[in-house]
Amino acid sequence: MRTICVLFFCFVSCSCQLQSTLEQFRRIFNLNNSPPVDPSVNLKKEYDFIVIGAGSGGSVVANRLSEHPDWSVLLLEAGKDEIFLTDVPLLAALQTVTSYNWGYKSEKMRTACLGLVGSKCNIPRGKGLGGTSIINFLLYTRGNRLDFDQWENMGNPGWGYEEVLPYFIKSENCTLCDDIDRDYHGFDGYLNVEHSSYNSPILKAFLESAESMRYKNVDINGGDGLGFSKAQATMKGGRRCSASKAFLKPILHRSNLHVSIESRVTKILIDPATKQAYGVEFLKNKKKYRILAKKEVILSAGSINSPHLLMLSGVGPKEDLERAGIPTIQDLKVGYNLQDHMAMSTLVFLVNESITISDLEMQRPRFIYDYIINGKGPYTIPGGALGYGFVQTKYNNTSDYPDIELVLGAGGLNGDVYGSLRNLLGIPNSLFNRVYLPHLGTPSFSIATVLLRPKSKGRVLIKDSNALHWPIFRPNYFQEEEDVDTMVEGIKMAIAMTKTKYFQKYNARLNPIPFPGCESLPFATDEYWRCSIRHVSTTLGHQVGTCKMGPKTDERAVVDAELKVHGIGGLRVVDGSVMPNIVAGHTNAVIMMIGEKAADLIKSKWRNV
Repeated sequence: MRTICVLFFCFVSCSCQLQSTLEQFRRIFNLNNSPPVDPSVNLKKEYDFIVIGAGSGGSVVANRLSEHPDWSVLLLEAGKDEIFLTDVPLLAALQTVTSYNWGYKSEKMRTACLGLVGSKCNIPRGKGLGGTSIINFLLYTRGNRLDFDQWENMGNPGWGYEEVLPYFIKSENCTLCDDIDRDYHGFDGYLNVEHSSYNSPILKAFLESAESMRYKNVDINGGDGLGFSKAQATMKGGRRCSASKAFLKPILHRSNLHVSIESRVTKILIDPATKQAYGVEFLKNKKKYRILAKKEVILSAGSINSPHLLMLSGVGPKEDLERAGIPTIQDLKVGYNLQDHMAMSTLVFLVNESITISDLEMQRPRFIYDYIINGKGPYTIPGGALGYGFVQTKYNNTSDYPDIELVLGAGGLNGDVYGSLRNLLGIPNSLFNRVYLPHLGTPSFSIATVLLRPKSKGRVLIKDSNALHWPIFRPNYFQEEEDVDTMVEGIKMAIAMTKTKYFQKYNARLNPIPFPGCESLPFATDEYWRCSIRHVSTTLGHQVGTCKMGPKTDERAVVDAELKVHGIGGLRVVDGSVMPNIVAGHTNAVIMMIGEKAADLIKSKWRNV
């Protein structure tokens, strides 16, 4: 929180140039062109389409459906509108301790998060216009072409890479000039993609080290599945370009689109006899609303809330619904197939020169001034991530298909003086004081190891029939030993990078203090890393798969290839929960692609009706 105060202080301290500063401030944060959403919209009793959730899927669908002037669209969002502080890329971790995060936690497990607060995993999910795209780390990657070809081969026609690539391109407004495969990018879409304006010597060492290990510097969103690059991010002019800012704010003038914030959907209305969805119930300002849908209800509440809402509405595993006292309308494996990316984000590499960032470094007035006035500098680093690399371990023999991502962080946890990053990860203060505090003030960076293709799968379960009670989150991280083995190899690759001459000119070295719970094992051995992975690995917030897309012959499928819920009319799911397998990359861009394709599927059905 202190960084925020300093940010405000710097702004106020520039009062001698107040008028010009205000103009620059408005330009950077686009205040004139991004009107706030009216919380008191006059709701109608009936709409053609009702979209539940204004995240990366719902925002896109609401935009594209409201392009048809004769169709009325209601977009319901449980959270509130964004504020300018959510737009500062480097402050991404801070958003997870605000009301913009649902604040979910997992159940205790024997296989993961053993050393975190309460021995539970933090599960950050966005609550507000833009959904998780207002609290994520802004990294723009699309996954690998083999991910989508697998989707299609699993019985989902139209979801192969060649079919989905045009939808990625349609969304994107790529402002990158160098080192991109232009044939794979869009340049006139709603979603702005750019690099941070900040260049660090650590990033240069990262990319040079990769080349010395025979990995190319590539456009990872282009034709190559393996390689390293500076981070591409969903930013515009150095500020966050959330799904809301990209797809909703430019179209709020459309009279056929109503956006209702702070509207908590509690049930999808489904006729038990005809099995037809016909509306929704939701709470707003302590009042219950019941609004009907003439054509379809589109569920885009995310991989935790979408399955929860389906189960609250009578669609889900019969045995779970009976336990919760909810009549079963359609018996489907809702909530199964949960997949996520776990990361070892807790490794710190110390260096001898002040070429990294920390909470203390970021209080320098010149950094704050440069961001507020010019939209430049280290505050534009997306979540602190300078670059990433997609690599293969010895366990992976599929050509051009990574199983590990390495993410370069501009600073280390020992610089997390005010606690935003450790609060995000769930790092206890006792662990921080023991492992990181002895190196307070020492320049450092991190390389996070990300498990891209986990074998372990979990579940989201309903707790009871009360719509305001959280669901049960049982992720089963590292239940499969192969996932741990792959992570160990990824960690060793990250450490090997820091031993090249490009990092050694800064005397890069791994923090030698062992993690609590693993001290008895020889430091930096495979056994030590296996223990550390189970104690201090954390989620990237890429939960997907809980409303699996697949044909009727797939007993765990919830929606078909057109994203229609099996056995229920007038109801589709459009978010990350439909992914049959998690992609080998970050999920935000993929969910927007799903929204684009879903909108075309819906338009195709209703255009001539």
